[in-house]
Amino acid sequence: MTGAINHPDIIEPNGTIGILGGGQLARMLGTAAAELGLKCHIFCPDERAPAYDIAAQTTIASYTDEKALAAFAAAVDVITYEFENVPADSVAYLTSLGAKVRPGAKALETSQDRLVEKQFINEIGAKTAAFHPVDDLESLKTGLQNVGRPAILKTRRLGYDGKGQTRIKTAEADLSAAYEKAIAFAWEEVGAAPSILEGFVPFEREISVIGARTSEGDIQLYDPAENVHRDGILKTSTVPANITDATANNARAITTKMLQELDYVGVMGVEFFVLKDGSLIVNEYAPRVHNSGHWTQDACAISQFEQHIRAVAGWPLGDPRRHSNAVMENLIGNEAHNWRELANEPNTGLHLYGKREARAGRKMGHVTRITKS
Repeated sequence: MTGAINHPDIIEPNGTIGILGGGQLARMLGTAAAELGLKCHIFCPDERAPAYDIAAQTTIASYTDEKALAAFAAAVDVITYEFENVPADSVAYLTSLGAKVRPGAKALETSQDRLVEKQFINEIGAKTAAFHPVDDLESLKTGLQNVGRPAILKTRRLGYDGKGQTRIKTAEADLSAAYEKAIAFAWEEVGAAPSILEGFVPFEREISVIGARTSEGDIQLYDPAENVHRDGILKTSTVPANITDATANNARAITTKMLQELDYVGVMGVEFFVLKDGSLIVNEYAPRVHNSGHWTQDACAISQFEQHIRAVAGWPLGDPRRHSNAVMENLIGNEAHNWRELANEPNTGLHLYGKREARAGRKMGHVTRITKS
């Protein structure tokens, strides 16, 4: 291409971004890439993945199919992923072939184990809820003595949108039949799998920060969004969040530290609990574009999706400042059937994910309502 920079870390227009995963995040990443003159190759085992609609190339195969992974790596210029449950071994294999995988294995592996994630967050000087590793009923009882009740028992791996977790509400630790029954039920609820027990956090609100980092260390952060969940699934994200400047700056500082310590390349979402005094507890991070950052599509010149593509392709990061206030609302299940009415709303961006079947709890799209900043 005319004007080529010829830098080994820069993917020039007409280059190909490989994406592991074929859901709505991959779909929106692919759309953003196309706006920059880049192509996408989607790798996903789901034959009906919605991201295929916008892909220049597709590979339908298991994430553990090494032959398919090798062919995929040879066909793209850089590889990223749209969800954190891509097998870490697959990323390690791709890396061993010489593929550029961004974000790298460290960020992925840390996020895939809630215990390791909590330990990492504490190591960089940020606070988390009290926690205790749980491997059996006895360690669950010990954990309840240490973190108190109510508490939440979560599987260490493969949990999202409220799945793989249960709340324990029993009032006082004793040896009563009710207590024994409650903890046994909780243990079965998480599949008797290695878990982590987290203490209750008396938070006033939840916020998140979407941050991006390049391989050269440049960092850009979007404004914190205030999030509301329903049935364990994000329902709305609002900017500006109802927090003080001090709280917002602290959230940005923690996100910056995490990006640096993980040697991160791409966009990351970090979720926080805000306490009454304005201090912060880190809940978790996602090594990918994040649902709570969807508002950036309509309220910023550069969306989180374009920012991620810029970062993994070695381009300069864009300006993350918003030009509008915004409320992003997820369309869950049958709510997406109201697309005609939503499309008629003023100052509203409608985004549908192309999923063929609306099911309870399934994210089918989102709308973002903007007002003057």
